[in-house]
Formats: sequence, C-alpha cells, structure tokens
Amino acid sequence: MSSVYPFTVFEVFFNVYLFSLEECEAYDVMLKHSLVPNRQPLAIKCSPEKSLKSGDYNLTWYKVGNQTAVPRDKLSRIHQQKNLIWFLPAMLEDSGDYECVIRNLTSCRKMCTKVTVFERVDGLCLNEKFAVEEVVFTVSSAKVVCPHLDYFRNEKNIQPVRWYKDCQLLEGERFAFSNSHLIIFNVTVHDQGNYTCETTYTYNGRQYNISRDVSLTVEVSPPKKPPEISYPRNNSIEVELGSQVTVDCNTTGADGYEVFWTGNGVYIDVFYMSRIFASPYEEETSYDGRPMHSVKLIISEVNSEDYEQPFVCQASNAFGQVASYIILKRRVPDIRRWLTGGLVSLLILTFITLIIYKIFKIDLVLWYRNSVCAFASKEDGKIYDAYVLYAKSSGGRSFCQLETFVHRILPDVLEQQCGYNLFILGRDDLPGEAVVSVADETLKQSRRLMIILGSETSSCCLLEDTSEQQLAMYNALIRDGIQVILIEMDEIQDYTSMPESIKYIKQKHGAIQWKGDFSEKSCSANTTFWKNVRYQMPSRKKVSYPEVYLLPLTLNNSAEKGS
Repeated sequence: MSSVYPFTVFEVFFNVYLFSLEECEAYDVMLKHSLVPNRQPLAIKCSPEKSLKSGDYNLTWYKVGNQTAVPRDKLSRIHQQKNLIWFLPAMLEDSGDYECVIRNLTSCRKMCTKVTVFERVDGLCLNEKFAVEEVVFTVSSAKVVCPHLDYFRNEKNIQPVRWYKDCQLLEGERFAFSNSHLIIFNVTVHDQGNYTCETTYTYNGRQYNISRDVSLTVEVSPPKKPPEISYPRNNSIEVELGSQVTVDCNTTGADGYEVFWTGNGVYIDVFYMSRIFASPYEEETSYDGRPMHSVKLIISEVNSEDYEQPFVCQASNAFGQVASYIILKRRVPDIRRWLTGGLVSLLILTFITLIIYKIFKIDLVLWYRNSVCAFASKEDGKIYDAYVLYAKSSGGRSFCQLETFVHRILPDVLEQQCGYNLFILGRDDLPGEAVVSVADETLKQSRRLMIILGSETSSCCLLEDTSEQQLAMYNALIRDGIQVILIEMDEIQDYTSMPESIKYIKQKHGAIQWKGDFSEKSCSANTTFWKNVRYQMPSRKKVSYPEVYLLPLTLNNSAEKGS
C-alpha cells in the first residue's frame, strides 16, 4: 500500500508535528524543467526512491513559498492525483518552482522542479526560445519524444499526434508515428531543426489543445570500424637496464571494445604481482564523443631479455581488431648532446671569464707582477721607470696642488710604497746642467713618460714651445716610442686649446683622472687611481723593506748635492 494514510489519527498528527520541527532533506537531482504554452494542460510526476516504494509513505505537492498543499480535488484547476500534479490548464501565473514532499515514519525528502508557462506569439506556430532540446545521431533510425505528453494518452484519450518540422506537416516514408513519438529513418544532418507535436485532450467534458516544441540536434555517429590506437605506433624507446618503464596504450573507438597488452605472445595480466603487469582501464571521452581507453604497461625492472622484444597493445570490437607494438632498446650515449652541452658550457665559461677579466683585469695583472714576475729581474739598460713632465710656470691654488702632487704624493706612493724610480726635473737634476741635455739623456734612460695635466688654466704652459716638452714628445711619438701615461689632476672638458701631441696621446692612450685629496687614504697604493697608474707602469721587482726605506735617503742626498 502507498500514497494513502494507513496510520492512526494520533500518528498522523504526531508525524506532522515532528516534521514541522525539522527541514526535509532534498534529493541530489531536480525533476526535469517543464515548459508549457499558456492555457494548455500539463502533468508532472514525482517518483520516490526505490527504498520508499515498498513501504508506506505520503507524497504532497507544494508551490515553493506557499505553505498550503496543492488540493486533491479533481475539479480544481491545479490539483494532485496520486504522485502527479495536474494543471488543467496551466496559466501564466502558474510559472515558478514546485516541490513534492515525501514523508514516512522515519524520513522526509523532497524534490523540486521548475515550471515555465509562456505565451505563444500570434502568427507563429512554435517558439524556439521555449523549445525542449533533444539530440539524435545519424543512424538508421532515431526517436523524437513529444515532452510531457504520456499522461494525456490513455484508453479514453487516443487522439492522433501530428508532427511538424519548421511548421510544415511531416509526411512520407521516412517518418513513422508510434504512440506519441516520431520515428525518423535514415537520419542525416538535414533532419536537424525545430519540431512541433500537436494533439487534443478531453477532461470533464472539456477539450484542450496540446502542443510541444522540440529543438532537435543531429550529431554524426562514430563510424562502424575497429578502434584506433594513437600510441604506441610500432616504435621503439631507449631505456636503461634495471630502470622502471611505463608505456601508455591510448585507444579510441565505439562503445564495447577491449584493450590489452601481450608480451612474447602471452597475455599480460592486470595488477598481476609480477615484474611485468598492466593497469586497469582509464576512461575518457574524445572531442567527438567517442570513448577513449588508456591501459598502462608497467615493467618494474628492465632485464636483458626485455630488449628487442615487441610488447603489443591490442584493441578489438565487433568490427575488427588492431594492434601496435613498442620495442625497448638499450640507451646509447648521445654524443651530439654531450658536445652541444660542452660547447655551450665552454661558451658560458669563456663569457664569464671575459667578464671577470674585464672587471678584475688590473688586479689580476698587478697580482701576477707581484707573484710571478717579482723574482725576474729585467735588465734593459734603463735607470728610471718614468720621466715626469708637468707645467712648471704658473701660479695660484691649482699650481700649488700640482706641485704638491708631483713632489710629495707621486714619490711617496710610486717610489716609497711601490719601489719605482722616477725622474722629476728640478728634483733629480744637478744645478747648472743644461735642461735639454739632461732631458735628452734622462728620457733615453726612462721606461715611461708620465705627463701630468692640471686645470685648463694651469696647463696652458704646455702650449709654450719649451725644449723639454718638444724633446719629450719627440722621444715618445717618434724616436723611441716610449709609452705615455697621461694623468689629469682635474677633469678637462675641452682639449681644443691643448697641443696636437697631447690630443693624440689622449685619444690613443686615454687619461687617468685624480679624484682624491691629499689625505692618507688617497695616498695608498691600493686605491683605484694608483692601481690604474701601477697597471700602466712597467713591472717592477719586489722591493724589500730595507730597500724601500733607503730610497728616500738616496733621493735626499741627491737633492743636497744639487743645493
């Protein structure tokens, strides 16, 4: 027994009170959305789950938001008959959500549905916006269902159902009518379109027109042919001895086909606890709707006998069988890859080395001189490491700084700290000696010519046609080709007023700019400025501390002789 109250009055009121205190549990799915034209009948069925069908339950329809149940009076326009809710007919105001509540002694469940009542546009035989969507395939025959019509066709209401496509009545051998369904033979994509089914229904002596709209989509059915194997493709892979290998067999085909692996003609079991086994199916769907199966071949540890042996993936269905194999090969070292990697590594190493050399070139050269060349005495017949040339006839603060730099800072760093031997005219020559003779003889005995420029005003004397300057430039540029070190005491923006020889030296050798002061920190041989000067100076044998401290005494004695 079902759908009636078999309980006592006390049990009924007790259950109503009990369920009013708790909410019903909703089903996971909703009933199908119902579309019906205005003033046409509609019937919706609510089916309880199988566990309730065998017992006693009560099913009641409600409109969501209305606490009053749908009446069971058959004369009411909207009423409930057993599990169905009837709209005779449905009106525009009936649109909304409806739910059926199913109760028994231990549970309360409910299912919901949506009802949409729409108005047909005058002059149009169908309304595409409210058509029910159905899909068929291009097969020998397909069935199109007239929605929500089954409950209006019984032994008392057997009226023919007329079918239209795009408002044209369907006739011909390709169409047949079974109950309320349309049967289409030899379906093609041209059968896609909008369909309408029409009939009449009589209830309580009143006749109602019924029409439903269907939007039919025709999809191409997969061809009747064997499955396809996309991988493997009778190819080989390189694996290492003792490694684990997993190979996918990817197939596509119609429903109901089988995929499996064989090795040496023997079926490979699924999850058989051995060294070689296969995995269960992994199912997906291809872009055209056909099922895709993937079965993995798993070799937990590759042995020698596995090499050069084909492992075959086979797929079969009612239309045929296909197979494709894969062969394991020993991995051969890729010499080309090693050469490419080595070449790239060499290029990167060279690039990094060049960057490091460019940044630390001066420090590396100075370190090399101190460590490697320190004990290699250089006998070239020269006495002085550098001949110092600077403007001597000027005044002002800039000239005093230039004199201080030449006579105090330069000897303190290069001679006392670094062990170089400098010749400075006015300090190292004897009184009464001819300047030209001293300069000519000393330049021949010097390894470098050091030109020191002050500010633009204090360096104007270099423009004077002095014999020392002419002789120094002649030795540097023409006769001996002596290397020149150009030092700027201040930044000189414009060289246009300088002699052509100075311009040439500046362009060819560049200039080292003094940016320090006369503090102890600026007079350290390890500052950037002095490293640049030492880099352009000749390599010098490492001087011991006694030699360093004896050097000023020798210079002082030479100065005393001059006085």
